[in-house]
Amino acid sequence: MKKNIRNFLLLFVFFLQFPLSLFSQVEFTSSNLPIIVIETGPRIIFDKVRSVVDMGIINNLKGDRNYITDPFTDYAGQINIEFRGSMSQSFPKKSYGFETQDEQGNALDVSLLGLPAENDWVLYAPYSDKTLIRNVLSYELSRRLGHYAPRTKLCELVIDGSYRGVFVLIEKIKKDENRVDVSGLNSDELNGDDLTGGYILKIDKNTGSFDTIFRSNVGDIPFQFVYPKFDSIGAEQIVYINDYINSFEAALSSDSFTDLEDGYRKYIDVNSFIDFFIINEVSKNIDGYFLSTFLHKDKDSNGGKLKMGPVWDFNLTFGMAHYRAGFKSDDLHMNSEPIPWWWGRLLEDRLFKIQICKRWSEIRQDQFSDESIMGMVDSLAHLLNESQIRNFERWDILGEDIWPNFYIGDTYEDEINYLKNWTLDRLEWLDDTLCHDNQLATLNVYPNPFINKLYCSFSLEKQGSVSLMLYDVNGVKVKSLIDETYYSEGEYVIDFKVDELSAGLYFAVLKVNDEIVENKKILKTNQ
Repeated sequence: MKKNIRNFLLLFVFFLQFPLSLFSQVEFTSSNLPIIVIETGPRIIFDKVRSVVDMGIINNLKGDRNYITDPFTDYAGQINIEFRGSMSQSFPKKSYGFETQDEQGNALDVSLLGLPAENDWVLYAPYSDKTLIRNVLSYELSRRLGHYAPRTKLCELVIDGSYRGVFVLIEKIKKDENRVDVSGLNSDELNGDDLTGGYILKIDKNTGSFDTIFRSNVGDIPFQFVYPKFDSIGAEQIVYINDYINSFEAALSSDSFTDLEDGYRKYIDVNSFIDFFIINEVSKNIDGYFLSTFLHKDKDSNGGKLKMGPVWDFNLTFGMAHYRAGFKSDDLHMNSEPIPWWWGRLLEDRLFKIQICKRWSEIRQDQFSDESIMGMVDSLAHLLNESQIRNFERWDILGEDIWPNFYIGDTYEDEINYLKNWTLDRLEWLDDTLCHDNQLATLNVYPNPFINKLYCSFSLEKQGSVSLMLYDVNGVKVKSLIDETYYSEGEYVIDFKVDELSAGLYFAVLKVNDEIVENKKILKTNQ
Protein backbone atom coordinates (compact mmCIF):
# COMPACT_ATOMS: atom_id res chain seq x y z
CA MET A 1 0.00 0.00 0.00
CA LYS A 2 2.76 2.47 0.97
CA LYS A 3 4.63 1.58 -2.24
CA ASN A 4 1.53 2.28 -4.33
CA ILE A 5 1.04 5.66 -2.65
CA ARG A 6 4.68 6.53 -3.22
CA ASN A 7 4.46 5.54 -6.91
CA PHE A 8 1.31 7.64 -7.30
CA LEU A 9 3.00 10.67 -5.77
CA LEU A 10 6.03 10.28 -8.00
CA LEU A 11 3.79 9.97 -11.07
CA PHE A 12 1.78 13.03 -9.97
CA VAL A 13 4.89 15.14 -9.52
CA PHE A 14 6.24 13.90 -12.86
CA PHE A 15 3.16 15.21 -14.67
CA LEU A 16 3.20 18.38 -12.53
CA GLN A 17 6.72 19.16 -13.71
CA PHE A 18 6.39 17.69 -17.22
CA PRO A 19 5.41 21.01 -18.90
CA LEU A 20 8.96 22.26 -18.23
CA SER A 21 10.10 20.24 -21.24
CA LEU A 22 7.76 22.23 -23.48
CA PHE A 23 9.80 25.39 -22.94
CA SER A 24 13.24 26.29 -24.21
CA GLN A 25 16.33 25.54 -22.21
CA VAL A 26 18.59 28.57 -21.81
CA GLU A 27 22.37 28.60 -21.70
CA PHE A 28 22.93 30.60 -18.55
CA THR A 29 26.41 31.69 -17.52
CA SER A 30 26.15 35.01 -15.65
CA SER A 31 23.86 37.80 -14.49
CA ASN A 32 23.76 41.31 -13.13
CA LEU A 33 21.25 39.93 -10.59
CA PRO A 34 21.98 37.57 -7.69
CA ILE A 35 21.82 33.89 -8.67
CA ILE A 36 20.08 31.32 -6.47
CA VAL A 37 21.09 27.71 -7.07
CA ILE A 38 19.06 24.77 -5.73
CA GLU A 39 20.23 21.14 -5.94
CA THR A 40 17.56 18.56 -5.10
CA GLY A 41 19.77 15.47 -5.44
CA PRO A 42 17.59 12.36 -5.26
CA ARG A 43 14.63 14.31 -3.89
CA ILE A 44 11.59 15.84 -5.58
CA ILE A 45 9.85 19.10 -4.69
CA PHE A 46 6.20 18.60 -3.68
CA ASP A 47 3.19 20.71 -2.74
CA LYS A 48 2.36 20.82 1.02
CA VAL A 49 5.16 18.34 1.80
CA ARG A 50 8.60 19.86 2.30
CA SER A 51 11.73 18.27 0.89
CA VAL A 52 15.22 18.84 2.28
CA VAL A 53 17.57 20.08 -0.45
CA ASP A 54 20.70 22.24 -0.81
CA MET A 55 20.76 25.91 -1.76
CA GLY A 56 23.51 28.38 -2.55
CA ILE A 57 23.45 32.07 -3.48
CA ILE A 58 25.94 33.92 -5.66
CA ASN A 59 25.87 37.63 -4.88
CA ASN A 60 29.21 39.29 -5.51
CA LEU A 61 30.17 42.78 -4.45
CA LYS A 62 28.17 45.66 -5.89
CA GLY A 63 29.21 46.24 -9.47
CA ASP A 64 30.74 42.79 -9.84
CA ARG A 65 29.01 40.39 -12.20
CA ASN A 66 27.69 37.09 -10.87
CA TYR A 67 28.84 33.96 -12.70
CA ILE A 68 27.22 30.57 -12.26
CA THR A 69 30.71 29.13 -11.72
CA ASP A 70 31.48 31.55 -8.84
CA PRO A 71 31.57 30.24 -5.27
CA PHE A 72 28.50 30.80 -3.12
CA THR A 73 28.82 34.08 -1.24
CA ASP A 74 25.50 34.73 0.47
CA TYR A 75 24.34 31.31 1.62
CA ALA A 76 25.43 27.71 1.18
CA GLY A 77 23.46 25.18 3.14
CA GLN A 78 20.35 23.17 3.69
CA ILE A 79 16.74 24.25 3.18
CA ASN A 80 13.37 22.54 3.21
CA ILE A 81 11.22 23.54 0.27
CA GLU A 82 7.75 23.10 -1.23
CA PHE A 83 5.63 24.53 -4.02
CA ARG A 84 3.45 27.43 -2.92
CA GLY A 85 0.47 29.28 -4.34
CA SER A 86 -3.04 28.32 -5.36
CA MET A 87 -4.06 29.17 -8.92
CA SER A 88 -0.42 29.90 -9.77
CA GLN A 89 0.51 26.23 -9.31
CA SER A 90 -1.14 25.56 -12.68
CA PHE A 91 1.64 27.59 -14.31
CA PRO A 92 4.78 25.74 -15.45
CA LYS A 93 6.92 28.34 -13.69
CA LYS A 94 6.43 27.46 -10.01
CA SER A 95 6.76 29.53 -6.85
CA TYR A 96 8.37 28.07 -3.74
CA GLY A 97 8.33 28.49 0.01
CA PHE A 98 11.39 27.45 1.97
CA GLU A 99 13.02 27.47 5.38
CA THR A 100 16.76 27.83 5.94
CA GLN A 101 18.05 25.09 8.24
CA ASP A 102 21.15 23.87 10.02
CA GLU A 103 22.51 20.37 9.42
CA GLN A 104 20.26 18.92 12.13
CA GLY A 105 17.15 20.27 10.39
CA ASN A 106 16.49 23.10 12.85
CA ALA A 107 15.28 26.48 11.58
CA LEU A 108 18.29 28.74 11.00
CA ASP A 109 17.96 32.53 10.92
CA VAL A 110 20.16 33.94 8.17
CA SER A 111 20.38 37.13 6.16
CA LEU A 112 19.72 36.52 2.47
CA LEU A 113 20.73 39.17 -0.07
CA GLY A 114 21.10 41.75 2.69
CA LEU A 115 17.60 41.26 4.13
CA PRO A 116 17.22 40.99 7.93
CA ALA A 117 17.99 37.52 9.29
CA GLU A 118 15.08 35.07 9.41
CA ASN A 119 14.36 31.50 8.33
CA ASP A 120 11.04 31.69 6.40
CA TRP A 121 11.23 32.86 2.79
CA VAL A 122 9.34 32.81 -0.49
CA LEU A 123 10.69 32.49 -4.03
CA TYR A 124 7.91 34.05 -6.07
CA ALA A 125 7.72 33.21 -9.78
CA PRO A 126 6.19 36.07 -11.81
CA TYR A 127 4.60 34.39 -14.83
CA SER A 128 1.31 35.90 -16.01
CA ASP A 129 2.67 39.27 -14.80
CA LYS A 130 4.94 39.81 -17.78
CA THR A 131 6.38 43.02 -16.34
CA LEU A 132 7.82 40.77 -13.56
CA ILE A 133 7.52 43.68 -11.10
CA ARG A 134 3.93 44.19 -9.92
CA ASN A 135 4.49 42.63 -6.49
CA VAL A 136 7.82 44.40 -6.04
CA LEU A 137 6.30 47.75 -7.00
CA SER A 138 3.29 47.37 -4.72
CA TYR A 139 5.31 46.40 -1.66
CA GLU A 140 7.66 49.33 -2.19
CA LEU A 141 4.73 51.74 -2.46
CA SER A 142 3.34 50.44 0.83
CA ARG A 143 6.71 50.92 2.52
CA ARG A 144 6.77 54.49 1.22
CA LEU A 145 3.56 55.07 3.16
CA GLY A 146 5.48 54.19 6.32
CA HIS A 147 4.30 50.61 6.86
CA TYR A 148 6.11 47.31 6.93
CA ALA A 149 5.71 45.37 3.69
CA PRO A 150 7.72 42.28 2.75
CA ARG A 151 11.11 43.25 1.39
CA THR A 152 12.04 41.87 -2.01
CA LYS A 153 15.10 41.06 -4.09
CA LEU A 154 15.03 40.28 -7.79
CA CYS A 155 17.17 37.30 -8.72
CA GLU A 156 17.57 34.46 -11.21
CA LEU A 157 17.02 30.82 -10.27
CA VAL A 158 18.71 27.59 -11.32
CA ILE A 159 17.40 24.20 -10.15
CA ASP A 160 19.46 21.07 -10.82
CA GLY A 161 21.35 22.87 -13.57
CA SER A 162 18.14 24.06 -15.31
CA TYR A 163 17.63 27.80 -15.69
CA ARG A 164 14.18 28.79 -14.34
CA GLY A 165 14.08 32.55 -15.03
CA VAL A 166 13.57 35.73 -13.02
CA PHE A 167 12.27 35.21 -9.48
CA VAL A 168 11.62 37.45 -6.49
CA LEU A 169 12.98 36.55 -3.07
CA ILE A 170 10.35 37.77 -0.59
CA GLU A 171 10.11 37.84 3.19
CA LYS A 172 7.28 35.62 4.39
CA ILE A 173 4.81 37.48 6.61
CA LYS A 174 5.29 36.42 10.21
CA LYS A 175 5.84 37.81 13.71
CA ASP A 176 9.37 39.17 13.92
CA GLU A 177 10.93 42.40 15.11
CA ASN A 178 12.00 43.05 11.50
CA ARG A 179 8.69 41.96 9.96
CA VAL A 180 5.34 42.24 11.77
CA ASP A 181 6.59 43.62 15.07
CA VAL A 182 3.84 42.67 17.53
CA SER A 183 4.32 41.41 21.07
CA GLY A 184 4.88 37.74 21.74
CA LEU A 185 1.85 35.79 22.94
CA ASN A 186 2.36 32.51 24.78
CA SER A 187 -0.41 29.95 25.15
CA ASP A 188 -0.53 30.54 28.93
CA GLU A 189 -1.06 34.32 28.66
CA LEU A 190 -4.80 34.25 29.21
CA ASN A 191 -5.77 37.42 31.05
CA GLY A 192 -5.06 41.11 31.54
CA ASP A 193 -2.83 43.03 29.15
CA ASP A 194 -1.06 39.80 28.18
CA LEU A 195 -4.21 38.48 26.52
CA THR A 196 -4.65 41.55 24.31
CA GLY A 197 -1.80 40.89 21.87
CA GLY A 198 -0.10 40.31 19.68
CA TYR A 199 -2.20 38.70 17.00
CA ILE A 200 -1.73 38.39 13.24
CA LEU A 201 -4.87 37.44 11.29
CA LYS A 202 -5.62 36.70 7.68
CA ILE A 203 -8.76 36.95 5.54
CA ASP A 204 -8.44 34.38 2.77
CA LYS A 205 -9.77 31.20 1.24
CA ASN A 206 -8.88 27.92 2.93
CA THR A 207 -5.68 26.76 1.26
CA GLY A 208 -2.34 25.37 2.30
CA SER A 209 -1.85 25.24 6.05
CA PHE A 210 -4.55 27.83 6.79
CA ASP A 211 -8.18 27.11 7.68
CA THR A 212 -10.90 29.49 8.84
CA ILE A 213 -10.91 29.56 12.66
CA PHE A 214 -13.80 31.94 13.27
CA ARG A 215 -16.23 34.14 11.37
CA SER A 216 -17.31 37.60 12.47
CA ASN A 217 -20.86 38.14 13.67
CA VAL A 218 -22.10 41.01 11.50
CA GLY A 219 -20.20 40.49 8.26
CA ASP A 220 -19.61 36.72 8.44
CA ILE A 221 -16.00 37.43 7.45
CA PRO A 222 -13.66 34.39 7.75
CA PHE A 223 -10.48 34.80 9.81
CA GLN A 224 -7.40 32.61 9.96
CA PHE A 225 -4.58 32.69 12.51
CA VAL A 226 -1.07 33.52 11.31
CA TYR A 227 0.25 34.27 14.80
CA PRO A 228 -0.07 32.57 17.18
CA LYS A 229 -0.39 29.42 15.10
CA PHE A 230 -3.60 27.56 15.71
CA ASP A 231 -1.86 24.52 17.19
CA SER A 232 -0.31 26.69 19.91
CA ILE A 233 -3.05 29.19 20.70
CA GLY A 234 -5.20 29.07 23.83
CA ALA A 235 -8.99 28.88 23.65
CA GLU A 236 -9.27 32.11 25.66
CA GLN A 237 -7.10 33.86 23.07
CA ILE A 238 -9.35 32.75 20.22
CA VAL A 239 -12.37 34.04 22.16
CA TYR A 240 -10.65 37.36 22.93
CA ILE A 241 -9.69 38.29 19.35
CA ASN A 242 -13.02 37.02 18.02
CA ASP A 243 -14.85 39.21 20.55
CA TYR A 244 -12.64 42.18 19.64
CA ILE A 245 -13.52 41.85 15.94
CA ASN A 246 -17.20 41.48 16.82
CA SER A 247 -17.07 44.60 19.03
CA PHE A 248 -15.53 46.56 16.16
CA GLU A 249 -18.22 45.35 13.77
CA ALA A 250 -20.97 46.14 16.28
CA ALA A 251 -19.65 49.69 16.68
CA LEU A 252 -19.27 50.11 12.92
CA SER A 253 -22.81 48.91 12.24
CA SER A 254 -24.41 51.04 14.97
CA ASP A 255 -26.26 54.31 14.37
CA SER A 256 -23.53 56.16 16.31
CA PHE A 257 -20.65 54.58 14.36
CA THR A 258 -19.03 57.98 13.68
CA ASP A 259 -18.83 58.89 17.38
CA LEU A 260 -15.19 59.63 18.22
CA GLU A 261 -15.41 58.07 21.66
CA ASP A 262 -17.66 55.05 21.26
CA GLY A 263 -17.77 54.48 17.50
CA TYR A 264 -15.57 52.30 15.32
CA ARG A 265 -12.45 54.45 15.94
CA LYS A 266 -12.27 52.99 19.42
CA TYR A 267 -11.16 49.69 17.88
CA ILE A 268 -9.07 50.40 14.79
CA ASP A 269 -5.98 52.32 13.77
CA VAL A 270 -7.69 54.58 11.24
CA ASN A 271 -4.48 55.65 9.48
CA SER A 272 -3.57 52.05 8.68
CA PHE A 273 -7.04 51.48 7.20
CA ILE A 274 -6.72 54.63 5.08
CA ASP A 275 -3.31 53.66 3.71
CA PHE A 276 -4.49 50.10 3.07
CA PHE A 277 -7.42 51.52 1.11
CA ILE A 278 -5.10 53.76 -0.90
CA ILE A 279 -2.57 51.06 -1.87
CA ASN A 280 -5.34 48.67 -2.91
CA GLU A 281 -7.11 51.31 -4.97
CA VAL A 282 -4.00 52.78 -6.62
CA SER A 283 -3.00 49.31 -7.80
CA LYS A 284 -6.61 48.11 -8.21
CA ASN A 285 -5.72 44.86 -6.51
CA ILE A 286 -8.27 42.34 -7.78
CA ASP A 287 -7.83 40.17 -4.66
CA GLY A 288 -7.78 43.23 -2.43
CA TYR A 289 -9.76 43.38 0.82
CA PHE A 290 -11.10 39.79 0.72
CA LEU A 291 -8.14 37.51 -0.21
CA SER A 292 -4.55 37.50 1.06
CA THR A 293 -5.59 40.28 3.46
CA PHE A 294 -3.60 40.54 6.69
CA LEU A 295 -4.45 42.38 9.92
CA HIS A 296 -2.61 42.61 13.22
CA LYS A 297 -3.19 43.79 16.76
CA ASP A 298 -0.62 44.45 19.48
CA LYS A 299 -1.15 44.53 23.25
CA ASP A 300 -3.30 47.32 24.66
CA SER A 301 -0.20 48.67 26.40
CA ASN A 302 1.38 49.11 22.93
CA GLY A 303 -1.54 50.88 21.30
CA GLY A 304 -3.74 47.83 21.02
CA LYS A 305 -5.93 48.82 18.08
CA LEU A 306 -6.57 46.65 15.03
CA LYS A 307 -4.32 47.56 12.09
CA MET A 308 -4.57 46.61 8.43
CA GLY A 309 -1.62 44.97 6.72
CA PRO A 310 0.95 44.04 5.76
CA VAL A 311 0.08 43.99 2.06
CA TRP A 312 0.55 40.65 0.30
CA ASP A 313 0.00 39.03 -3.09
CA PHE A 314 -0.32 42.06 -5.34
CA ASN A 315 0.47 40.29 -8.63
CA LEU A 316 -3.02 40.83 -10.12
CA THR A 317 -2.73 44.61 -10.08
CA PHE A 318 -2.16 47.71 -12.22
CA GLY A 319 -4.63 46.77 -14.95
CA MET A 320 -3.43 43.22 -15.52
CA ALA A 321 -6.59 41.18 -14.91
CA HIS A 322 -9.36 40.74 -17.46
CA TYR A 323 -12.03 39.95 -14.83
CA ARG A 324 -13.76 41.89 -12.04
CA ALA A 325 -13.05 45.05 -14.07
CA GLY A 326 -9.38 44.79 -13.16
CA PHE A 327 -8.45 46.47 -16.44
CA LYS A 328 -10.59 49.56 -15.80
CA SER A 329 -8.76 52.57 -14.40
CA ASP A 330 -11.90 54.55 -13.54
CA ASP A 331 -13.81 52.90 -10.72
CA LEU A 332 -13.29 52.01 -7.05
CA HIS A 333 -12.50 48.34 -6.55
CA MET A 334 -13.93 48.44 -3.02
CA ASN A 335 -17.41 48.83 -4.54
CA SER A 336 -17.20 45.38 -6.12
CA GLU A 337 -18.18 42.02 -4.68
CA PRO A 338 -17.32 40.23 -2.42
CA ILE A 339 -15.47 43.05 -0.62
CA PRO A 340 -16.16 42.99 3.16
CA TRP A 341 -18.86 45.44 4.17
CA TRP A 342 -16.48 47.35 6.45
CA TRP A 343 -15.16 49.51 3.63
CA GLY A 344 -18.46 50.78 2.31
CA ARG A 345 -19.55 51.63 5.85
CA LEU A 346 -16.31 53.48 6.60
CA LEU A 347 -16.86 55.66 3.54
CA GLU A 348 -20.23 56.68 4.95
CA ASP A 349 -18.24 58.59 7.61
CA ARG A 350 -17.50 62.01 6.19
CA LEU A 351 -14.46 62.44 8.44
CA PHE A 352 -12.99 59.17 7.15
CA LYS A 353 -13.44 60.41 3.57
CA ILE A 354 -11.86 63.75 4.45
CA GLN A 355 -8.90 61.95 6.02
CA ILE A 356 -8.48 59.91 2.82
CA CYS A 357 -8.52 63.13 0.82
CA LYS A 358 -5.93 64.77 3.07
CA ARG A 359 -3.65 61.71 2.97
CA TRP A 360 -4.00 61.43 -0.79
CA SER A 361 -3.22 65.11 -1.32
CA GLU A 362 -0.15 64.77 0.91
CA ILE A 363 1.39 61.68 -0.72
CA ARG A 364 0.67 62.87 -4.27
CA GLN A 365 3.20 65.63 -3.64
CA ASP A 366 5.99 63.12 -2.97
CA GLN A 367 5.76 59.35 -2.47
CA PHE A 368 2.91 58.85 -4.95
CA SER A 369 3.66 61.60 -7.44
CA ASP A 370 3.61 60.66 -11.12
CA GLU A 371 7.35 61.24 -11.30
CA SER A 372 8.10 59.12 -8.24
CA ILE A 373 6.05 56.09 -9.32
CA MET A 374 7.20 56.24 -12.95
CA GLY A 375 10.77 56.50 -11.69
CA MET A 376 10.30 53.32 -9.66
CA VAL A 377 8.92 51.46 -12.67
CA ASP A 378 11.73 52.66 -14.93
CA SER A 379 14.36 51.73 -12.36
CA LEU A 380 13.01 48.19 -11.96
CA ALA A 381 12.64 47.72 -15.71
CA HIS A 382 16.21 48.92 -16.23
CA LEU A 383 17.46 46.47 -13.60
CA LEU A 384 15.69 43.66 -15.49
CA ASN A 385 16.69 44.83 -18.95
CA GLU A 386 19.12 41.94 -19.36
CA SER A 387 17.54 39.16 -17.32
CA GLN A 388 14.03 39.59 -18.78
CA ILE A 389 15.41 38.50 -22.15
CA ARG A 390 16.57 35.18 -20.67
CA ASN A 391 13.34 34.81 -18.71
CA PHE A 392 11.23 35.05 -21.87
CA GLU A 393 13.58 32.77 -23.78
CA ARG A 394 12.91 30.20 -21.04
CA TRP A 395 9.19 31.00 -20.86
CA ASP A 396 8.20 32.05 -24.38
CA ILE A 397 4.93 33.79 -23.45
CA LEU A 398 5.30 37.36 -24.72
CA GLY A 399 2.42 37.94 -27.12
CA GLU A 400 0.55 34.97 -25.62
CA ASP A 401 -2.75 35.09 -23.72
CA ILE A 402 -1.86 33.85 -20.22
CA TRP A 403 -4.58 33.88 -17.56
CA PRO A 404 -5.72 36.47 -16.53
CA ASN A 405 -4.09 38.89 -19.01
CA PHE A 406 -6.22 41.75 -20.29
CA TYR A 407 -3.42 43.42 -22.22
CA ILE A 408 -1.09 41.24 -24.29
CA GLY A 409 2.10 42.99 -25.39
CA ASP A 410 4.45 41.62 -28.00
CA THR A 411 7.55 42.81 -26.13
CA TYR A 412 8.69 43.43 -22.58
CA GLU A 413 8.77 47.15 -23.36
CA ASP A 414 5.11 46.95 -24.42
CA GLU A 415 4.19 45.39 -21.07
CA ILE A 416 6.07 48.05 -19.11
CA ASN A 417 4.52 50.88 -21.14
CA TYR A 418 1.02 49.48 -20.58
CA LEU A 419 1.62 49.36 -16.81
CA LYS A 420 2.90 52.95 -16.84
CA ASN A 421 0.07 54.35 -18.96
CA TRP A 422 -2.61 52.51 -16.98
CA THR A 423 -1.12 53.75 -13.70
CA LEU A 424 -1.02 57.37 -14.85
CA ASP A 425 -4.67 57.12 -15.91
CA ARG A 426 -5.52 55.57 -12.55
CA LEU A 427 -3.74 58.29 -10.57
CA GLU A 428 -5.49 61.01 -12.54
CA TRP A 429 -8.89 59.41 -11.94
CA LEU A 430 -8.22 59.04 -8.22
CA ASP A 431 -7.19 62.72 -8.10
CA ASP A 432 -10.66 63.61 -9.36
CA THR A 433 -12.45 61.10 -7.11
CA LEU A 434 -10.91 60.88 -3.64
CA CYS A 435 -11.29 64.57 -2.83
CA HIS A 436 -14.59 65.17 -4.59
CA ASP A 437 -17.14 67.07 -2.46
CA ASN A 438 -15.23 66.58 0.79
CA GLN A 439 -14.27 70.13 1.68
CA LEU A 440 -17.36 71.46 3.44
CA ALA A 441 -15.03 73.29 5.83
CA THR A 442 -11.36 73.67 6.64
CA LEU A 443 -9.68 74.10 10.02
CA ASN A 444 -6.29 75.45 11.09
CA VAL A 445 -5.04 75.49 14.67
CA TYR A 446 -1.93 77.40 15.81
CA PRO A 447 0.57 77.76 17.33
CA ASN A 448 1.42 74.10 17.41
CA PRO A 449 2.78 73.28 19.95
CA PHE A 450 0.91 75.78 22.13
CA ILE A 451 1.22 76.78 25.80
CA ASN A 452 -1.82 78.65 27.17
CA LYS A 453 -3.48 80.29 24.16
CA LEU A 454 -4.80 78.65 21.03
CA TYR A 455 -5.91 80.27 17.76
CA CYS A 456 -8.40 78.46 15.53
CA SER A 457 -9.27 79.57 12.02
CA PHE A 458 -11.95 77.89 9.97
CA SER A 459 -13.58 78.50 6.63
CA LEU A 460 -17.17 77.56 5.80
CA GLU A 461 -18.39 76.97 2.25
CA LYS A 462 -21.94 77.49 3.47
CA GLN A 463 -23.74 78.58 6.63
CA GLY A 464 -24.29 76.17 9.47
CA SER A 465 -24.16 75.29 13.15
CA VAL A 466 -20.51 74.96 14.25
CA SER A 467 -18.99 73.02 17.15
CA LEU A 468 -15.28 72.93 17.95
CA MET A 469 -14.02 70.47 20.59
CA LEU A 470 -10.76 69.17 22.02
CA TYR A 471 -10.26 65.42 22.53
CA ASP A 472 -7.41 63.65 24.24
CA VAL A 473 -5.50 60.73 22.66
CA ASN A 474 -8.02 58.26 24.09
CA GLY A 475 -10.88 59.94 22.25
CA VAL A 476 -12.34 61.55 25.38
CA LYS A 477 -13.72 65.07 24.99
CA VAL A 478 -11.86 67.40 27.37
CA LYS A 479 -13.09 70.85 26.34
CA SER A 480 -15.75 72.45 24.16
CA LEU A 481 -14.38 75.58 22.45
CA ILE A 482 -17.48 76.34 20.34
CA ASP A 483 -20.81 74.76 21.22
CA GLU A 484 -23.34 74.56 18.34
CA THR A 485 -23.04 78.20 17.31
CA TYR A 486 -24.48 79.49 14.01
CA TYR A 487 -21.99 80.97 11.51
CA SER A 488 -22.55 82.32 8.01
CA GLU A 489 -20.46 81.32 5.01
CA GLY A 490 -16.96 82.79 5.31
CA GLU A 491 -13.67 82.67 7.20
CA TYR A 492 -13.23 83.06 10.98
CA VAL A 493 -10.34 83.36 13.44
CA ILE A 494 -11.02 82.86 17.15
CA ASP A 495 -8.62 82.59 20.08
CA PHE A 496 -9.14 80.52 23.22
CA LYS A 497 -7.51 80.38 26.63
CA VAL A 498 -6.70 76.75 27.49
CA ASP A 499 -4.22 77.01 30.36
CA GLU A 500 -6.19 74.52 32.48
CA LEU A 501 -5.21 71.61 30.20
CA SER A 502 -2.22 69.47 31.13
CA ALA A 503 0.66 69.05 28.69
CA GLY A 504 0.08 66.38 26.06
CA LEU A 505 -1.36 65.48 22.68
CA TYR A 506 -4.88 66.58 21.72
CA PHE A 507 -7.19 66.62 18.70
CA ALA A 508 -9.19 69.68 17.66
CA VAL A 509 -12.39 68.48 15.95
CA LEU A 510 -14.66 70.73 13.88
CA LYS A 511 -18.33 69.82 13.39
CA VAL A 512 -20.73 71.58 11.04
CA ASN A 513 -24.42 70.78 11.44
CA ASP A 514 -23.41 68.01 13.85
CA GLU A 515 -21.22 66.34 11.22
CA ILE A 516 -17.46 65.99 11.73
CA VAL A 517 -15.73 67.70 8.82
CA GLU A 518 -12.14 68.33 9.96
CA ASN A 519 -9.68 67.47 12.73
CA LYS A 520 -6.17 68.56 13.68
CA LYS A 521 -3.54 67.04 15.93
CA ILE A 522 -2.05 69.56 18.38
CA LEU A 523 0.47 69.46 21.21
CA LYS A 524 0.29 71.41 24.49
CA THR A 525 3.52 72.10 26.34
CA ASN A 526 4.38 73.82 29.60
CA GLN A 527 7.04 76.02 28.07
